[in-house]
Amino acid sequence: MITLENQYLKVKLADKGAELQGLYSKETELEYLWNADPKFWAKHSPVLFPIVGSLKDNSYTFQGKHYTLPRHGFARDQVFIAEQQSDTEAVFSLKQTAETLKVYPFNFELKLKYELIDRKLNLTYEVKNTGKSAMYFSLGAHPAFAVPNTPKTVYEDYYLAFNDDEKLTYWKLADGLVEKETENIDLNGHKLNLKPELFDNDALVFKTLQSNCISLLNNKNDYGLHFHFEDFPFFGIWAAPHAPFVCLEPWCGVADSVDHNQDLVRKEGIIKLNKSESWTRFWEVECF
Repeated sequence: MITLENQYLKVKLADKGAELQGLYSKETELEYLWNADPKFWAKHSPVLFPIVGSLKDNSYTFQGKHYTLPRHGFARDQVFIAEQQSDTEAVFSLKQTAETLKVYPFNFELKLKYELIDRKLNLTYEVKNTGKSAMYFSLGAHPAFAVPNTPKTVYEDYYLAFNDDEKLTYWKLADGLVEKETENIDLNGHKLNLKPELFDNDALVFKTLQSNCISLLNNKNDYGLHFHFEDFPFFGIWAAPHAPFVCLEPWCGVADSVDHNQDLVRKEGIIKLNKSESWTRFWEVECF
């Protein structure tokens, strides 16, 4: 376990999955990250790579060959190498192995860089194509934040505030695949009230979100967080049934549609990266 620390925050990171496992504010004396209780969901903040969500039949084809990948890919279960570390910064790296090449036929380097900047934790993803031809991938974040995380509050006291949306349109999921039907949610003053039944039918999947900041707030006190993200065309919001957390998930990529032909190159949201090219995205969370 690696610990990053400054005068405001203390963060815990694991080699497995390069996963964020603790986000503690010294000012508020509150833990903001979900504790990964296996009764509900035994993850904190997995990286989703080289796919986001589910594949149809957990499989895809590339150049006429058939491959199998589990939901959200394999990176979250791999042990990363901690390349750099200081008091406030750590960089983790993952490369292809003989085992990954059996299910994903591309040479790559995936880096996760965590950095503390005052009251913010910044996470930057970098993907580099180290192969001899184009690679195809998706990448997403899946951080789970504790709800409630302050005394004398309950789940229904909390809400999400969107900085640039007045109405939400989400795509329904059927067995993890994206359906054609959508539902609308009218926001009251940009606010989405949290309640367990919101996620009875799996995650809310957004393809047209306008906001680049979502705040997790509550009606009982002034504690909360701002979750900033840029250039993620898809977004998911999810919680396990009646679990005390909510996941805010910026995605570059999305689960297969129910009628997808399973060709990786034609997958919605897939990213093509040519030989030697690199790709980056970031999100950051500000605790208060």
